[in-house]
This record gives sequence, C-alpha cells and structure tokens, in this order.
Amino acid sequence: MTRLPGALRALATTLAALLAMTAGSATARATTAPEAPADFVALRAVDPTILQDIRYLTPHNFVGTPIDGYRQPVCLLTRPAARALHRAQLRLRARGYTLKVYDCYRPQRAVNHFVRWAEDLADQAMKGEFYPNVDKSRLFEDGYIAEKSGHSRGSTMDLTLVKLPARPTRPYVPGEPLAPCYAPQKERFPDNSVDMGTGFDCFDTLAHTLDPRVQGVQRAHRLLLKDTLEGVGFVNLAEEWWHYTFQPEPHPDTYFDFPVCVRSLPGGF
Repeated sequence: MTRLPGALRALATTLAALLAMTAGSATARATTAPEAPADFVALRAVDPTILQDIRYLTPHNFVGTPIDGYRQPVCLLTRPAARALHRAQLRLRARGYTLKVYDCYRPQRAVNHFVRWAEDLADQAMKGEFYPNVDKSRLFEDGYIAEKSGHSRGSTMDLTLVKLPARPTRPYVPGEPLAPCYAPQKERFPDNSVDMGTGFDCFDTLAHTLDPRVQGVQRAHRLLLKDTLEGVGFVNLAEEWWHYTFQPEPHPDTYFDFPVCVRSLPGGF
C-alpha cells in the first residue's frame, strides 16, 4: 500500500467516514421504509366497491393497540390477487353481497409486533374477546402466532361477507366491555358482516372453516365465501374462515416490510 502524508491520510479518513455515514443512512431508509414491488396495487384502484375495515390500524384487535407498520386504512395486494378479488366481488354482488377486507398485505414489522405481544404474558387486555378459552402461553404452540406470515408476501387477505345495502359499523371504543368472539352475533361487537359463527381473528377452534359445530345460516355463509373465492383461484386456511391466499403467489418466498400506505406503492398510488 502506498503511504500518504499525514494530512492526506487524515483527509482520506474523514472522507471515508462521511461516505460510510451516508451509506448507512441510505441503508436505514431502505430497511425502515422500502417501497413495494411494481406488481403491488391498492385494492381500491382495482375495485372500489369492496369494503375495507383495516383492523390493525385501530385498537380493535387482539393486541389492543394499532399495529406497527399500518399508516393508512388501505388494502395493498399483488395485482393478480386484487384482480381475482374483483372477479369474486362481481359474482357476490349479483347475489346481494359485498366483500369486506379486514387485512391484506401485512409488513414483517407488524408480525414482529404480534410476536413481542405474545411473549408478554402479562398483557391480556383483549383476551375477553379474541382468545377467551386459550392460555396466552400457548399462542405459539397452538399456531395462532408465528414469526412469519403469508400476508407479508402480498397475496393473502382476511375478509368476510356483508349483505347489501351495507350498514355502517360503529367504531370500537377502547376499554368498552368485551364479548367472546364466539358468542351469538347479537352479543358480539356489532360488525356489519353476515353471521359467520365467530368474529374475525377469533382464536378458537370454532373459527375453523368447516368445524362441524357451525351449521345452518352460519355454515352457509362460510361456504358461500369459500366457494366463491376458490372459484377464482384462492385457497382457504382451514383454521380460519376469513383467511385466503391467491395461487400461484407472485412472491412465494419473500416477506416484505414496506409500510401499509399508498406512498409505498410505485408512483404513490
């Protein structure tokens, strides 16, 4: 290595440090606020008639607080998944129903938030509604919480059916009395969804799509949702009546972490 005079060596060291700081800042920005790939879209741009009730932006979820990474009440999906939902919506509207999404793309930082919450056994503020019969220490073992989620790949969504014309749903008030997610519909939080037998995100075996205890109109509603979505390319998660993934997934091995907001999309829309 060629030796440099003392002053030049000092200048070179300073420049190298500045370059390192600049590169580090750029890397941090890319990590904390990356953009979505070109094939991600806002669902409302593909089908504005599908209702959106993005629960993890609100405190009405099993954690009890807004979840990391949710900045706007928007559903982001890969374009093939969004187009398939549009086809399903056309079929359902012809029968007097509309789809309503609770969650779509979910950043990895949100999944990390779930994991931190699940590890804090003292925080059970929302147990009365979302997991009344499950010991919180078993959430990982029973499969309710995991360190990775298919939602982070962009083709999975949580959704339900609403009878048209859709009635408004009142906002959740933090601290209000909680009713078990498997209670009769009139006793649960007043969602405008049709009766599916349980509420959304119910940590209970009654939420299994084809649980034999769920019969009558509740089972009919689950099957209507299932048959319609499977008819346009979605696959249901058997343990959750609300959980569907479009196949084939454009990003089957990638877990994204850009925030849930329209600015994350190419062109910002």
